[in-house]
Amino acid sequence: MLGGRQGIVFGVANKRSIAWACAQAAASQGARLVLTYQGERLADDVRGMAASLPHQAVALPCDVGTDEGIDEFFARLDEVMPRPDFAVHSIAFARTEELGGAFLDTTREGFRLALDISCYSFTALARRLAPRMEGGPHGGSLVTMTYLGSSHVVPGYGVMGVAKAALEATVRYLAADLGPRNIRVNAISAGALRTLASAGIAGFSQMLELSRTRSPLRRNIKATEVGDATAFLVSDAAQAITGEVLYVDGGFHATAL
Repeated sequence: MLGGRQGIVFGVANKRSIAWACAQAAASQGARLVLTYQGERLADDVRGMAASLPHQAVALPCDVGTDEGIDEFFARLDEVMPRPDFAVHSIAFARTEELGGAFLDTTREGFRLALDISCYSFTALARRLAPRMEGGPHGGSLVTMTYLGSSHVVPGYGVMGVAKAALEATVRYLAADLGPRNIRVNAISAGALRTLASAGIAGFSQMLELSRTRSPLRRNIKATEVGDATAFLVSDAAQAITGEVLYVDGGFHATAL
């Protein structure tokens, strides 16, 4: 389904990350990939993960916290993949102290940092990706990751819920901007998953249990299911879908919490 396509998966951290599940799904369907990581601490692991994928996948550093870091990434990208067909944005960050307490106590700097990394980075990347995708034989497709805490109060999620709400609005505005250029923009709202990122959320075990017992499917989702949904959204099978938030949560969003 993705044979001959080239794409970027931003935010790979380890083999339990959603980004890695997305990379595996896309690669298994024939896509050639660039994986990005934040900081040299992750470099060896992510390079090894890229080497395990088919189609000559590579790993590159990308610091989305500064325009200079993003520009440095794209200078390197142009050497290995000047015309990507799709990109997956799986990046979010908030200080630990901004999670778990009252949202009322969110600091100005904590708010700025969470919105910058978790939301604005998607726009910053999209702005640079658009001219590289425009005019391609398949059009372009951008996918980001969100969560139910954008529209419901989830204890312990705090400022990240506000960041995800802003991210979902960003998806709609980018879809309107980029649609005339044949670039689609969507989000996946994944259910609760154990990842490196979720480990910092207070009460996460209770979130998993609630999802398992209340969702219509009566089970927790798997990272591979998010990966498969992402591969669908960047494929021609979803060529008329844009500005959408696709829930991959076993139906949990449809229940009364």
